[in-house]
Amino acid sequence: MMQPTKFRQRGATLLVVMVILIAMTWFVISGYRLSSQHLQIVGNSQARQQALAAAQRAIEETISSNATPIETDIDGDGVPDFEAVLSPAPGCYRVRNVKTSELDISDAGDRVCLQSTSGGGGVVVAQANPLPTSAGNSLCAKTEWDVAARVDDRRSGTSLTIHQGVAIRTEATNASNFCK
Repeated sequence: MMQPTKFRQRGATLLVVMVILIAMTWFVISGYRLSSQHLQIVGNSQARQQALAAAQRAIEETISSNATPIETDIDGDGVPDFEAVLSPAPGCYRVRNVKTSELDISDAGDRVCLQSTSGGGGVVVAQANPLPTSAGNSLCAKTEWDVAARVDDRRSGTSLTIHQGVAIRTEATNASNFCK
């Protein structure tokens, strides 16, 4: 009578092992799916950060040279991965005259704003005033610009536009021509 019980126990062990193997397989498949999703999320985030860097580079190069479009090779293979264009074109949205009281006579860049031509063709530089005054406008104006760069990456489908404000000091007479 002992033999039938032994055979039943051997079958139960096989059943328990099969259930454990199926559960382990389910955990492995779930872990694989989860890691694949995380890898895709990280890849999308990386593509967005690279596009953001390419757009920022385009803005910085435009400020210094006005070259567009700006191509960026991220992986160093010699083929541009991103192309950034200024869209819309940079636009001046504010002009503010620089007051003479805001200028520092010891700074060469500020002295240019204090110069005026004399009747004889020479240059006269205003003398430093040790006391703060509410003097009038200098010869310079501060213009504020909105520079936007758009990057489209066909490979990853990433598309973004960033805006950056830029202030540029210029001659007051030219500032009104720039900002219309």
